[in-house]
Amino acid sequence: MAKLDGQVAIITGGASGIGAETAKLFVQEGAKVVLVDMDEAKGNALASELSSQGADAIFVTADVLNEVQVNDVFSKTISEFGKVDILFNNAGIGAVKPSEQLDFSEWRKTVGVDLDGVFLVAQKAIKQFLQADGGVIVNTASMYGLVGSPGSAAYNAAKGGVINLTRSLALEYAERNIRVNALCPGFIDTPILGETDRQMLSDSTPMKRLGKPEEMAKAVLFLASEDSSYMTGNTLTLDGGYTAQ
Repeated sequence: MAKLDGQVAIITGGASGIGAETAKLFVQEGAKVVLVDMDEAKGNALASELSSQGADAIFVTADVLNEVQVNDVFSKTISEFGKVDILFNNAGIGAVKPSEQLDFSEWRKTVGVDLDGVFLVAQKAIKQFLQADGGVIVNTASMYGLVGSPGSAAYNAAKGGVINLTRSLALEYAERNIRVNALCPGFIDTPILGETDRQMLSDSTPMKRLGKPEEMAKAVLFLASEDSSYMTGNTLTLDGGYTAQ
């Protein structure tokens, strides 16, 4: 039997990168997926691609900081598939700039999407899980939630917050059969990286290469499935050894 047979998963930031690869893997493992993103073109294209392959997949446009739109995601999921079993809370942005040059509005936007949005979507999922037999949340944090880095104060602070939010929610709902864990990726090979960045980031990683989105997806599958049934409140770090230095 497939690891996610018959389960329904919401994936924020699902139109590209780690989110998209996770969606592809989830449907291979029997899940029905709801892709959530601000990029309508990529989101609709991926949903169509998965559907053409026989998967149950829909796309919903939503800003994770807009409570009305987030509510709509869950309403459409329930309407289409009847339930929610898994939330992959993956939407996020970054702001790389020296702190003295960082506008407060840039700080607020980064912390808003990367931390406030994670809480808002998790809260809506938990309300659904409490009406059912439980559920699973996987929050995307970052290795930079575990260590500092110059020029990324807002991002690092938000991702550190995601890690402790994960712990807190896990403890709060452990007796209600709701598991909450965090994924902490390192440098991942996605289209947003330039060639110079790729080489520099590879060189700074002990394994001397970037991580692949497919590798992150496999970790999310582990956290979302019964393979990690006794795991909650933890962080799974996939960073090529970066934080071991």
